[in-house]
Amino acid sequence: MNDVYALLLAILAPQVAFFGFIEWRIRSKARKMRGLKARAEQLGLAEPVSMHPWIDPDRCIGSGACVRACPEKNVLGIIDGQATLINGSACVGHGACEAACPLEAITLVFGTARRGVDIPRVDPSFETSVPGMFIAGEVGGMGLIRNAVEQGRQAVGSVVRSLAGAPEGGMLDLLVVGGGPAGISAAREAQRLGLDVLVCEQDDPGGAVLSYPRGKIILTRPVEMPGMDQLPGPRMTKEQLMDFMEAAAADVPVRSRSRVDDIEAHDEHFTVQLAGGDALDARRVIVAVGRRGTPRKLGVPGEDQGRVVYRLLDPDQYVGQRVLVVGGGNSAVESALMLSEVEGSTVTLSYRGAAFRRVAPETRERLDAAVKAGAVHLLLESNVTRLDFDVAHLTAPEGDVEVPVDGIIVQIGGTLPTAFLQKVGILVDTHHGRRIVRGGTPPKGVEARPSGA
Repeated sequence: MNDVYALLLAILAPQVAFFGFIEWRIRSKARKMRGLKARAEQLGLAEPVSMHPWIDPDRCIGSGACVRACPEKNVLGIIDGQATLINGSACVGHGACEAACPLEAITLVFGTARRGVDIPRVDPSFETSVPGMFIAGEVGGMGLIRNAVEQGRQAVGSVVRSLAGAPEGGMLDLLVVGGGPAGISAAREAQRLGLDVLVCEQDDPGGAVLSYPRGKIILTRPVEMPGMDQLPGPRMTKEQLMDFMEAAAADVPVRSRSRVDDIEAHDEHFTVQLAGGDALDARRVIVAVGRRGTPRKLGVPGEDQGRVVYRLLDPDQYVGQRVLVVGGGNSAVESALMLSEVEGSTVTLSYRGAAFRRVAPETRERLDAAVKAGAVHLLLESNVTRLDFDVAHLTAPEGDVEVPVDGIIVQIGGTLPTAFLQKVGILVDTHHGRRIVRGGTPPKGVEARPSGA
């Protein structure tokens, strides 16, 4: 009998040890994910910026396929046997998690119960509530360069299907508002299909990419711009992407430094009003303006002087200079860190908050080290009140502060293009964490209301 027990023990002991080890690993990973989630909530990183995964708890079996598929780090994790959103602010709307889920338990949604996201109302063909006016790219809520390029191409297909007959003399077939990836893709596809097209861009072609600092690493899936060789991913520098965008824009008519102020709809065409008084007529319009909009300004005396800029393009231009960076997001903190590495620079970072709430943990750790080393002078709970030629005046808990400056970089976000969309007649909905359904009956639980309601 003892021999039987010994045999059973010899057979079962390895299995018990194996499953015990698996259980230990599962619990260990769950503890780690709980810690990361608590840390993200503490730093204000739990709230998603825009599109993010929503997990149906009744469907999720905790397979972990979504976690493995996500190209970003620790956006999702497994806690108590189910997928959980860990760091919502790191999600870029890649969609790999949704595709990887074996039971379709994940849906990509916009906004949360606490933070609504404005999304223009469009149908499956990308046409807005204004007949003949279409949306493409990030302004429609879809992140990633690859998605923007693909939507620009698809929107033109819808434009072509909506056109009939030839345009009147001097009238464009299509005017594209915005010269970023979506707009340039749309223009290339339109030109390939024989349309008379023009892109109007308020700055230079490239879109938000222009605002990235020199050498910034950009993550993207392979991009297929119409009529060009595929741009491989997943990593490239700003300069590589800009070379690609410049080559793409070189083959299409682009009117740079031409901001669109208004779009007036007529029976069969649109009149597009440009800043400065010019007007253009087009049969169809694609709005591809992105979501960054116009940089938000401080609104203080002296801000209009030439020393104030709203993006850091080349840190080396500040060699030996005293620089004030204003802002509390990743962009501002990264700018301060890059400037602190420039020879002879003196860097001050001003933020109105008492703590950084939307800065990635790794970036925050680098900032703490730079502050400790004296490379960055940090002014929390401070506000700029006036900018003189070589002095910035601020208020802080310790009283009024004067910071000597040679340059000032303001990175406090931008105004979303919601007002522009509403001005031209496009209906905009504010979404609070439920799926957007294109051209169908919304499923149970959809929460979307007109912007401003």
